[in-house]
Amino acid sequence: MSLQIWLAFVGACLIISFSPGPGCMASVSAGLAHGWLQALKLVAGLQLALFLQMGLVATGLGALLVASPSAFLTVKLVGAGYLIWLGFGLLRQSGQALQVDEQSVPREQLLWRGLLVNMSNPKAIVFMLALVPQFIDESRPQLLQFGILTATMVVIDFIVMGGYAGAAAHFRRWLATPLAQRWSSRLFGSAFILLGLLTLWPARG
Repeated sequence: MSLQIWLAFVGACLIISFSPGPGCMASVSAGLAHGWLQALKLVAGLQLALFLQMGLVATGLGALLVASPSAFLTVKLVGAGYLIWLGFGLLRQSGQALQVDEQSVPREQLLWRGLLVNMSNPKAIVFMLALVPQFIDESRPQLLQFGILTATMVVIDFIVMGGYAGAAAHFRRWLATPLAQRWSSRLFGSAFILLGLLTLWPARG
């Protein structure tokens, strides 16, 4: 994996992590209820689920690559289309305010709460199936590449979710306003469309 491809993946991970979603809302809720240090338990649970999901994706994509390079290319093309479709979906959103779950979760259950939040989101695996193949070099060892991508995604998401938890009290009102949601949807929708279009370039080459 070249440095250029890895940096592109870092950019994609930043877009994904900063996009408001279940993990973001769970982190904000935990930060508000328990403080930053305790909320990191939930964030760690989110990353454990992410690690397990990436393992499932890597196993399936690795087997597909060995069996049929042309099928792997098809997955890459479909994945790029999925990213573009997600982007247009965000652009169509009406900007409704996100709802933060105020119900307090016991501290000893925060790790498992984070694990369940991500594992109960099937869209996460679908999204990874769309994203990861774009950054895999079929001519190089697959296991090392999957390991690098997994570590990169987990570290970035941990930092971002931890940041959401730590800044929850400060950003809660801003994140909840319809105006902020409209601009957030436009920003991340455009970013997903651009990412999908960019990933089509190496697939055609």
